Amino acid sequence: MKRITNILLLSMFLVLVGSCVENDPVYENFPGDKVAFSYAVTGDYSLDYLVGSAIQFTNISEETGAVTWDFGDGQTSTEANPTHKYDVAGTYEISLTIDGVGVAKEKLFVSDILSTITTTIDSEVCEVAVTPVNFSVFTPNPSSLDLTYTWILPAGTTNDKGETVTEIVAADPGKLIFNNVGSQKVTLKTKLGERSLQDVVVNVQVGYNKPAKTIYYAVKKGNVMALKVIPEIEDGIGNYPFNMGVKSGQHPMNLLFSDSSLYILDAGSQFTYINDEDGVLGDGAISVMKKDGSSVSVMLSNKGYAFYDPFYGFIDGDKLYFSDRNTGIRSIDKSLRNLSFDVDDSRFAYFVENISLLYYNAGYSYGAMNACFTKTADGTWYWAKTYGSAGIYRFKDSDISASDIAVGEAGKPYPIISANVFIKSFVIDESRGMVYYAVRDKGFYKATLADFLTEGKITSTNPGTLVQEMSSDSEGASGEYIDICQMVLDTDDGSVYFGYRKDEVSTVASGLKRYNPATNKIETVIDGVDIYGIAINNEKSKLF
Repeated sequence: MKRITNILLLSMFLVLVGSCVENDPVYENFPGDKVAFSYAVTGDYSLDYLVGSAIQFTNISEETGAVTWDFGDGQTSTEANPTHKYDVAGTYEISLTIDGVGVAKEKLFVSDILSTITTTIDSEVCEVAVTPVNFSVFTPNPSSLDLTYTWILPAGTTNDKGETVTEIVAADPGKLIFNNVGSQKVTLKTKLGERSLQDVVVNVQVGYNKPAKTIYYAVKKGNVMALKVIPEIEDGIGNYPFNMGVKSGQHPMNLLFSDSSLYILDAGSQFTYINDEDGVLGDGAISVMKKDGSSVSVMLSNKGYAFYDPFYGFIDGDKLYFSDRNTGIRSIDKSLRNLSFDVDDSRFAYFVENISLLYYNAGYSYGAMNACFTKTADGTWYWAKTYGSAGIYRFKDSDISASDIAVGEAGKPYPIISANVFIKSFVIDESRGMVYYAVRDKGFYKATLADFLTEGKITSTNPGTLVQEMSSDSEGASGEYIDICQMVLDTDDGSVYFGYRKDEVSTVASGLKRYNPATNKIETVIDGVDIYGIAINNEKSKLF
């Protein structure tokens, strides 16, 4: 119940003793409860103000006289204490006028009626083709109108009789079994009286009947999705993606999976050069999603310079390493949360900078764009650079200098790998001695690790073995081309997964792609979707 009151503040007198300055008392006069009213829902759903609810308005004014009620929807009443129903959701201004006395006003928000769905299963995981799912629905009905429910079901749904069903008209659809893995979209259409309510959609997360790995990928202008890695799926069962219900971000270049969580590195809206003199265009962030999408937290957000946004990353032990646009790589404890990036905070100090390696001014210099990086079992880092002397540069922790490196200083850096080859993403299969990488405007390449590590072997004129020509959507300037921005390796069979966004002239469709080492071909896993970052959970499970 709400009430409008007029508060009377009593006059205050202040006397200053021993002062030659007179302070006259200040009077603030407010009228009393001359005009006031209360309201409440009668009958069911008394805590809600819904379309169709009977709302009792009560005049509790101190003064009397002829009254006029205006309910804000074009309807009025001269009854002393009227009851009113609203036919459309919205915010209404109600006024009570007493002739010759005054007006009282109050805003009231009326909610629309919406059905809610509850799903229950009798096991921990809803397994494909096995686990029955029960659905129940509740719809507030303050006007006691007729209710009609229509359930729209995904392909491959069967009822408790084993019959294939695509639509059921009933309040209770009975026990349903889904015969496809992934998010199974169930839509409920509700008709209340003669009015159709807003459709309600629920995604039933259906797992496989055997443990399998999970691929996560970030959809452009969409959500984070997941897909079970099922090399040989059973006949009659489809494998579709899971919608995790978490926004991918603006430019989520990299996803990293570790300890049952997915780390989402979003470079923000400004990923190319801009003269951000005031340091206010940064909007990138690192978010952490639980593997089942049940919660998301912010690890780090940047509100300073756009160049400090997190672009690419790597997790090693308890540390998350992330690179900015071009200067270097920082590291933070991956357990930290709700941090705001501050360049002067020691927790965000650079792990390595361009200038702290012997390559600086002897291979690359300021302006060399960062790209993907990784670390092999022997402790060697591989750091891809583009535009400013493109190539992959190697170093170990011990090679990092605490001070600026001068040209000609003692020591020699490792040979530059793939000198002048524009590589944004790559993956190293150490157990099989292979390297896979995407070359701008050319396609997907491979090389033996031995050849890749041989100085001068992989060059712009001889970039390795071409597996498939592919031309990506750039979204940026020539030096800051996004391209295929991440690859992940399935260590079991040597498959390489990546997201591909085609350009206007490419004959290869956008989608989730897989390099199959058994056939030496690029396969389409999911067609027609634009993807940035990608990660793999190597721990096998039926669901996530």
